[in-house]
Amino acid sequence: MKCFRRLVTFLAAPLAVVFFVTSSGLTSAHAGLVTTEEATQQLDTSLDRDALLSLIEREDVRQELIAHGVDPEEATARIAALSDDELRQIMHKIDEMPAGESTVGVIVGAALIVFLVLLLTDILGFTDVFPFTK
Repeated sequence: MKCFRRLVTFLAAPLAVVFFVTSSGLTSAHAGLVTTEEATQQLDTSLDRDALLSLIEREDVRQELIAHGVDPEEATARIAALSDDELRQIMHKIDEMPAGESTVGVIVGAALIVFLVLLLTDILGFTDVFPFTK
């Protein structure tokens, strides 16, 4: 019986605190209706902001920013301060920009493919274009 009294005395104070905190309204929750569009828009905005910030963290992008006189830290701060509409417009422009479509790259790639085909056919003995393959 003494042991039970000690246990009750020991647990009474913490249980009283828990009861007071949970019933006093200190931890009240506020609920509201969130539409699916609002929820997905917030998620899209968060993902767009993260994508843009990760783009700024790339070394080649940082070098280009510095070459154009833009401080990368200032660019990061400005991205963080963009509104959702501004962020959406920037991401739309980035999505529309061509990626890897430079004319020089296409010409160099085609020349490299022709060189490799001629080199391979020379090594196999079908052609005699490069004298260093003999």
